[in-house]
Amino acid sequence: MIDKKDIYKILNQNNKRGNMLSEKLLAILACPKCKGGLDYKPDLNQLICNNCRLIYKIEDDIPNMIIEEAEPLK
Repeated sequence: MIDKKDIYKILNQNNKRGNMLSEKLLAILACPKCKGGLDYKPDLNQLICNNCRLIYKIEDDIPNMIIEEAEPLK
């Protein structure tokens, strides 16, 4: 299991590279609702779950994975 220190380390690496989420972070992220995979849209700063049809926003290089704050995919 990955702990908070590892996640902060990965996020800190992202800040040095710009607005891109690292491959390591993308590999461990999953939809919190269905636990399925996410599609990363770096140009839109979004992670999309096609199973749940939800959009998770990425703000300041930090994915907001709170289900109640996700937007429906249209």
